[in-house]
Amino acid sequence: MEYQYPINYHWTTDEIVDVIKFYGAVEQAYEKGIDRDELMAIYRRFKEIVPSKAEEKTLCGEFEEMSGYSSYRAIKKAKDASLGDRIKMK
Repeated sequence: MEYQYPINYHWTTDEIVDVIKFYGAVEQAYEKGIDRDELMAIYRRFKEIVPSKAEEKTLCGEFEEMSGYSSYRAIKKAKDASLGDRIKMK
């Protein structure tokens, strides 16, 4: 990984750690797959930190631009999947 995760420096250390965990979960969905329920739990925590759709879109857009991984597509696939499914992005 040769890029930095987009973060808001007004967040607490715990919030930064949880947002980075979200980005890592999206990466995992693309690289080796992740349990749908795990991804959704991590996403719910991300949404507690970033409740604004506009801020989410900005942060996830920056993340996709740097990494090539779409948070939107990964979460959409997870929402469409059944409980217990494994999410593997192509």
